[in-house]
Amino acid sequence: MDHKLKLLLFFLSLSLLSITAVRSRSVPNSTTSDLLSDGLNPRSDPHYLFLNPLSSSLKAESTCEQTYGFMPCTTTIWGNLFLILVYGYLMFIAATYLSNGSELLLEILGPGVIGGLFLPILGALPDAMLILVSGLSGTKETAQSQVSVGMGLLAGSTVMLITVIWGSCVLVGKCDIQGSVAKDGQNTKGFSLTETGVSTDIWTCYAARIMAISIIPFLVVQIPQLLNSTSGRHLAVLIALIVSVLMLIAYCLYQVFQPWIQRRRLAYAKHKHVISGFLKHLRKHALGRLLNDRGEPDEDVIKKLFDWIDENKDGELSRGELKALIIGIKFDEINLDKDDAADKLLEDFDSSRDNQINFDEFYQGISKWLNEVNRGKRSGDPGSRTEKLLGDFHEQTKREHDLLGADEQSDEVVEAVENPKWTSIKAALMLLVGTIIAAAFADPLVDAVDNFSDATSIPTFFISFIALPLATNSSESVSAIIFASRKKTRTASLTFSELYGAVTMNNILCLSVFLALVYVRGLTWDFSAEVLVILIVCVVMGAFGSFRTTFPLWTCSIAYLLYPFSLALVYVLDYVLGWS
Repeated sequence: MDHKLKLLLFFLSLSLLSITAVRSRSVPNSTTSDLLSDGLNPRSDPHYLFLNPLSSSLKAESTCEQTYGFMPCTTTIWGNLFLILVYGYLMFIAATYLSNGSELLLEILGPGVIGGLFLPILGALPDAMLILVSGLSGTKETAQSQVSVGMGLLAGSTVMLITVIWGSCVLVGKCDIQGSVAKDGQNTKGFSLTETGVSTDIWTCYAARIMAISIIPFLVVQIPQLLNSTSGRHLAVLIALIVSVLMLIAYCLYQVFQPWIQRRRLAYAKHKHVISGFLKHLRKHALGRLLNDRGEPDEDVIKKLFDWIDENKDGELSRGELKALIIGIKFDEINLDKDDAADKLLEDFDSSRDNQINFDEFYQGISKWLNEVNRGKRSGDPGSRTEKLLGDFHEQTKREHDLLGADEQSDEVVEAVENPKWTSIKAALMLLVGTIIAAAFADPLVDAVDNFSDATSIPTFFISFIALPLATNSSESVSAIIFASRKKTRTASLTFSELYGAVTMNNILCLSVFLALVYVRGLTWDFSAEVLVILIVCVVMGAFGSFRTTFPLWTCSIAYLLYPFSLALVYVLDYVLGWS
């Protein structure tokens, strides 16, 4: 939707909501039970149309409390539903502004502190606002009643992101699976449950494991309930709050240093490719086996290789001679810079640091590399198994390279921002407007959900579980599905990593806000069923994401089924078995 249209709808909504007073006139000769409607009001002989009076029981419930003292409120079902839609749309606009502003800020300042600290917090800000106001409103009794809205949003966001949205990303991003890996852009096998799916890199597995670990605060706060103790519940809330805050700090630090960790891992993966390609090339040109019958490097064969590489026969290998050798090595479609490979080889072999490699240094370097290839595989006849060992090592390094997504990341081109100053101002304004909208309309939305629950007798948890995540996470969800539809391993990896990251922030940031409310206001923690749902979904989907990088199409059916299962489980535990 165009930004101008969004602003128009926003100010139109504000105009409607700003109508806080109307004029009326008194009704002569009427009783307190009369309702009437009149059209014109002539000065003489007024005509009134009397309607059936309301029952006294309904009249007693016909009052509501206005948020901020002027926001509209109602006790009717349709009226509250309308307010939920209006306020929910405004929260959706807030989330969209925060998301777009964060992306602009990332373009200017890059990852690191911005990507690690601010973006995850800004992404969870609408949810955190709703959770915060759900426990701040009114008296302690009112807060205890409305805090279930915050728990419903917390559980609903987590469950929706890694069930419905996760499954939809698998469905729209599926490609043909060949050799346990989904082939980018190739989708010829229809809806085969086992032969189509998506693949991700190893970093996505790490994100899933972090998501699974983030449920620890939920376990801590549930310890008194597991022990059937009522005395330690307040202390358990405090301990869980401290744990969740520490985990939030640790997660943000990990996000800050993650680019550096990725670069180190990618550099190591490419270094292993140099080892693999270099040794395979030497094995191909060797006039004998690189390892003798005792499994030790064969000095005579290595000497012949040294003399073969030493073109000017000066007894030393220069950087130019190493580069000439590497140019003839095929690295199996791995994007590897030849100069960089020569530098890595020289760095590993040149112990004297004179930019020349003599035979002793060459022999020691080859021996070290052969030992790395042969590590843990010393059974049988090492001499006869040299070629197989090198082949296995090569396949292993190529697989590690693919899992790290090294080619995709090395191909990234960072485009300079044309007008950094204006882009910075635009990003700041978007973040400011999004924050103001979220802060202003979070409380009215919670009140509307609470009033709708009273009007329909539907528990507030189920309303907030289903409806509120659609408002706060819809922009993120649609973007994830569109991104996954590009049918590439890299886009799938980024999509699932963002989903896991959003759930992690729910489990630590939003939970920290929730626990702080419960502790400061002295509320009762009575959400065992809701916590169990979060634990089950995070453990199941975390196990999926942690131990595999390819997800066949059948995995999305499990994700989809977990959503209605979560609702049914909470209903059975709370309203059939009486856990709450």
